[in-house]
Amino acid sequence: MTHDHAVLSPAEAARLLGVSSKALRLYEQRGFVRPIRNAAGWRHYGPEQMKILKEVVALRTLGLSLTQIGSVLAGTRDSLETALAAHQRHLEGDLSGLLDAIERVKIWRNDLSEGRVPSLADLAAQKPRLSMSLPWPWAGETFELRHLAPVTYLVGPLGSGKTRLAKALADALGGRFIGLDRTAPELVSHAAMRELDWLSEDGADRSPDLLALMDAITSEDDERPVVVDLVEDNLDEPTQLALGAWLRRRGGEDVPLVVMTRSSAIVDLEAVSLGHAILYCPANHSMPFEVLAVPGTVGFESVENCLGTPEARARVEGMTVTIG
Repeated sequence: MTHDHAVLSPAEAARLLGVSSKALRLYEQRGFVRPIRNAAGWRHYGPEQMKILKEVVALRTLGLSLTQIGSVLAGTRDSLETALAAHQRHLEGDLSGLLDAIERVKIWRNDLSEGRVPSLADLAAQKPRLSMSLPWPWAGETFELRHLAPVTYLVGPLGSGKTRLAKALADALGGRFIGLDRTAPELVSHAAMRELDWLSEDGADRSPDLLALMDAITSEDDERPVVVDLVEDNLDEPTQLALGAWLRRRGGEDVPLVVMTRSSAIVDLEAVSLGHAILYCPANHSMPFEVLAVPGTVGFESVENCLGTPEARARVEGMTVTIG
C-alpha cells in the first residue's frame, strides 16, 4: 500500500513530510490544513491534506514566513518572488564553496596526470578556519576549527566550559561576543526589525529579551562573526521554536553565528540545516569536537542528552556550577 491513497496518523504524516510533530500542529493552528477526524476525534490526514502540507513544507524550505505562506495558499503570489530570490542567494553561496572544491580536485587530477603527486595533507583537509589555544579549564591544547558554518550550535553539559570556549572563539575569529547582559535598545535597527517581523509571524513573543537579542545579533554594517551566550535565555517556548526555525534559514551569505544552547527547541536534531554545524563541549574538558546530526555517529547521543525542552530547562533555571 502506498502513501498516495493512505490515511495517515499525525506521527506518520510528520515522518513522511520530514518535519516535527510540533511543526505539524503549528500548520494546523494557522489554518493551512484541516485534518480528518474519526469517530473518536483523532486527527488523520488523507491525500488532499498531504498535498497541502507538502506545499507548506516546500514554501517553508524556501524561507517564507508563515504569514507569507498563508498568502500564497490563499492565491497571493507576490511574496513568492522575494522568497525565491533569497533561496537563490543561499544556493549561490553554497555553490561557491562547491566550485572551489571542484577546482582543487581538477588541479590535483591534472598534477597526477603529469606525474606529480599532491600531498596527502592537501587532500585530507583544507587549511583550518582558525587555530587557537584552549583557555582554562583546558590545558592550552590547540583547537582547530576547519569550517565556520552559517550557524554553529555550541552544546555541552553544565560545567563543561562552554562560555569560556565561546569567548575564546569570538576573540580568535575577531568577532563579537554577546553575553547574557542583553538589554533592549530604545531604538531597534531596521535590520533587526525585519527579522523580528519574521519571528513574530512565526509565533515569537516580541519581548524585551528577544528585542535585545536580535538587535545585538543583527547589524547592517558589521560583517564580523557573532558568538552568542545561551541564545534561549529568558525566551518562552513559542519564541524558542520560532528562533530555531529562523536560525535554520541562515545561509552562506549571512554573517556566521555561533550560538550556545541547551534547548531542543533551538536545535531540532531531526531538522538541522545542511551546512550547519554542532560543536560539542565534553564534561571532562576533553577536546571540543564537531558532531554530525546523524543518529549513531560519534557524540550524537551526548548532544541529544544535553538538549532539553524549554519546560525542562526552566526547571533547572538558576542552577550554578563553579566552571562556566
